[in-house]
Amino acid sequence: MSNHDETPKPSGQLALQTLAMPKDTNSNGDVFGGWLMSQMDLAGAIVAREVACGRVTTVAVGGMAFLRPVPVGATVSCYCEVLELGRSSVKTVIEVWVKQYDKEQLKVTEGEFIYVAIDNTGRTRPLPR
Repeated sequence: MSNHDETPKPSGQLALQTLAMPKDTNSNGDVFGGWLMSQMDLAGAIVAREVACGRVTTVAVGGMAFLRPVPVGATVSCYCEVLELGRSSVKTVIEVWVKQYDKEQLKVTEGEFIYVAIDNTGRTRPLPR
């Protein structure tokens, strides 16, 4: 017998987890989309830095759609998966999931973030192989 658990689950590794606070909200009381993108960028940078063994910078963000509002007090979890490695670039997909107390974890958004490895002068450098 196979297990037919249809409950969606996050993809990738948990890279960042935080709480949505009142200071992070828009005028409707929901978390501001820009704050959410900032958390995603931080999560992706953490993973890209590990891959690059040093400094990285964000060079592109794409393909985002917000599926539902994020309420204050929710636990916001960013999951990151490396999609592709270039000469100096790390392409990731980052999923954001939220959980409120004893309710189920729900997906809020996902997006592709591309980082480039840089040296101490800010110039592009190759990824270690």
